[in-house]
Amino acid sequence: MPVEIEKRYRIGDFSELVGLNSPTLRYYEKEGLIKPHRTDNGVRYYTDMDARWVRFLLHLKSTGMTIEQLKLYVKLRAEGDSTINQRIELLEEVRKNFEVEFQQLQDSWTILNDKLDWYKGKMGGHIEDSEQFSEYLESLNHGYLQDR
Repeated sequence: MPVEIEKRYRIGDFSELVGLNSPTLRYYEKEGLIKPHRTDNGVRYYTDMDARWVRFLLHLKSTGMTIEQLKLYVKLRAEGDSTINQRIELLEEVRKNFEVEFQQLQDSWTILNDKLDWYKGKMGGHIEDSEQFSEYLESLNHGYLQDR
């Protein structure tokens, strides 16, 4: 049976693999978010498992987790299952903040679409030239952005 050799990536190749530049990887290392392996000569390298970990960190970061929250999560995870309740609390806090931001993004998305519809309606002659956007919104009964 052939022995599978773990693939090793130098920082430049790993950077391309995970979509982060080398300075960002070094910053994550400095902050304790990732820990590259070292050759006997001291050259850092990464593995596919490291790539999965970085991708997971990026998913957490995309929810709005701060570097400090990521560092806390990494620390708690390293301490083992005794910290699961603390990780749950942290992730629930992140989820609560993410839900607020997500709602704000949805509101902005709705406003953007309404503005586009308004302009297209004006161009298509479906909306009177004199009608203001705030009047248009009121007619849609959204109740937001009254002065735009």
